[in-house]
Amino acid sequence: MTIFKEKLDEEYLTTAEAKDILGEIEADRAEDEERELRYELARAIEHVNRFGHLDADESRELVEELAELERIDVPTAVKITDLLPEDRTELRSVFAQERYSLDGEELDEVLDVVAKYA
Repeated sequence: MTIFKEKLDEEYLTTAEAKDILGEIEADRAEDEERELRYELARAIEHVNRFGHLDADESRELVEELAELERIDVPTAVKITDLLPEDRTELRSVFAQERYSLDGEELDEVLDVVAKYA
């Protein structure tokens, strides 16, 4: 017997998508006066309100467009969407943990896609 739980599914969400989900939860809790927001939930809502710059549909479109590029997978596309880097230095920080790095042309291609949404 193991104490670990089995992972059934995994889905990557952008901050904007999390903002929509947490907004619904906050609205449900506001209807019931007896239920208050737990500290963690209140902090999560504060975080997504502060850092969720795009709306959910735009952020998902950006993730899909970035994922179509050759060397960018979905988790990296979500990171880029959340950060909305403005220059090569900011974009390189996203790839700092990866086993590969992008050359100048590839970085510019990514930045051009991000600039459409920023």
